[in-house]
This record gives sequence, structure tokens and C-alpha cells, in this order.
Amino acid sequence: MPTRTPTRPASRRRRPSSKRRRPTTKRRRSSTITRRRETRFALVIAGVVAAIALLIGVASMNSAGNAALACLDETGRPLEEGTTIAGYGAEQLANATAIVDAGVAVGAPIEAQRIAVMTAMGESGLRVLDHGDAVGPDSRGLFQQRDNGGWGSYEDRMNPTVSAANFYRALLALPDWQSLEPTVAAHRVQINADERHYERFYPAAHEVVAAITERSLTCSVG
Repeated sequence: MPTRTPTRPASRRRRPSSKRRRPTTKRRRSSTITRRRETRFALVIAGVVAAIALLIGVASMNSAGNAALACLDETGRPLEEGTTIAGYGAEQLANATAIVDAGVAVGAPIEAQRIAVMTAMGESGLRVLDHGDAVGPDSRGLFQQRDNGGWGSYEDRMNPTVSAANFYRALLALPDWQSLEPTVAAHRVQINADERHYERFYPAAHEVVAAITERSLTCSVG
């Protein structure tokens, strides 16, 4: 009998097991989770940075708001503590100075400056008030200007210079303001209930404006 060469059994091809694909899926999931964690971490860091920047800004605003107010007499010497002009102290006189300076900047004559200071005396006592009253709860600032779009933003109304400039523009736009009594002219701008309301503040306004314009008094924020 012929000798038969033993044949090798045909090799079987192993089908790739589905188990071998799972590590790839796990790696993808792990990569996705890592990216999500990195994104969340970056957002947290950005939030912390923004919060710190906000706190720094608020601190800067507070430090600026607490700056010292200084008033000097005609010789350049600081006024003694408690010294007033027409009953108004350093903070109020500094605000009056801002009103007068704003009038000079827009070309308002001296009488308009007196009316502006008189109006601020009657509305806020020459203080930058961050509140209104029962009639105008949205009123703010030296002139108690309303939040009706005609007096600018909240920041504008709380800024002595800007609020004064807006008052002057409204006053000077009245065609007959110079022929009106000061209290009536102020009333036409402010549209308040009593056109005689400001009358009693005019003598004090006259005295304060004279002290500022004649340079016998200089007030500023130091």
C-alpha cells in the first residue's frame, strides 16, 4: 500500500471576538469623561476669576466713594471742621462746586448756576441720594431725576456733574427761562407739585455760588 503523507488539518480562522472591541469603547468613554471634566474645571476657574474681578471692582468703587472731601478758603487753607456756608457743609459744598463747574462747561450763565444749585438744595439738600420719595420712588441723585428716560441712566443721575449738565440742558431749552422767577424756572424743569417750592432756597444758593465763583471757596474730592 502506498504510504500516505498525513495531512494537517486546515487551520481555523478565529473570528474576532466582540470582547476585543470593548477596550476601544471604554477608552473612548474615558476620553469623553476626561474632556467633560476638563471643561467643567475650566468653567469653574473662569467663574472664580470673574468673581474676584467683580470684588476688586466693587472695592475700588467703595474706596473712591469714601474719598475725602476738602474745602479750602480764599487763602488756600482747609476750612475748619464744622464750618458751613449758608448752613451747608463740606460734602454739600463739593456737590455745589460740581454743579457750578458743570454750568461753566456747558456755557450756562451765572443765574442758571444759581437756579441749578437752588434746585439741588430743594430736591436733595445738595446730597447724592440713592432713593426717592412716595411721589417719585424712582428719583435719584442731587436733582432727584426720574427714571423715565429723559435724565439718562442710573449712573448718570447719581453723577453730580452729569446730572447737573442734564439739568442745564433742560433749563436752557426753555425759551423764556431768564424772564421767569428762579423758582418757577426750576419748577418748569422739574415738573414738581409746587412751583414755589424752591423759593426759600434761592438766598442760600446765591451765597454758595458767590463763594464758589469768586474763588473764596474751593471744594473738591481728595
